[in-house]
Amino acid sequence: MDTVLFVCTHNSARSQIAEAYLRQLAGDRFKVESAGLEPTELNPLVVEVMAEEGIDISHKTPQGVFDLFKEGRLYTYVITVCESSREQECPIFPGITQRLHIPFDDPAALEGSHQEQLEGARRIRDQIKDTVAKLIDQWDAE
Repeated sequence: MDTVLFVCTHNSARSQIAEAYLRQLAGDRFKVESAGLEPTELNPLVVEVMAEEGIDISHKTPQGVFDLFKEGRLYTYVITVCESSREQECPIFPGITQRLHIPFDDPAALEGSHQEQLEGARRIRDQIKDTVAKLIDQWDAE
C-alpha cells in the first residue's frame, strides 16, 4: 500500500484538508498522514468549511513533520502544500520517496469579515479537493 504524507507550515489547514480528501476519495487504497513544520492548532475556518462537506476534522491533532522523520517513517509520496519558500525546510525522508510540491494559499492569511474569510477558505478547500482527485487519477494510471 502506498503511503502519503502531506506537509504544510502548521498542519492546521492545507495539509489537514488534503489528508481528509485523500481518505474520502481514495478509501483505504492509501495510508495517509499530515504534519507541519511548526504544528499549531487547527484553523477553525477550515474545520467549519470541511464540516460543510460532511468531513469532521475537529478531532485531529496537528503533528510535527520532524517527529515523523525521527521515527523513521517511510512514505511513497511526501507532498508539501505550503508556500514555496517553506518547501525546502521539509526533511528528506529515508527510503524511496517521491517529493511533490503543490502550493496553496494559506487560510490563516485570509482577511475580511467572517463570511469573506469563509469564502476564501472554501476556495482553497475546493482547489485542494480538485488537486487530490487529480493525484488519485494520476497514481491509478501509473
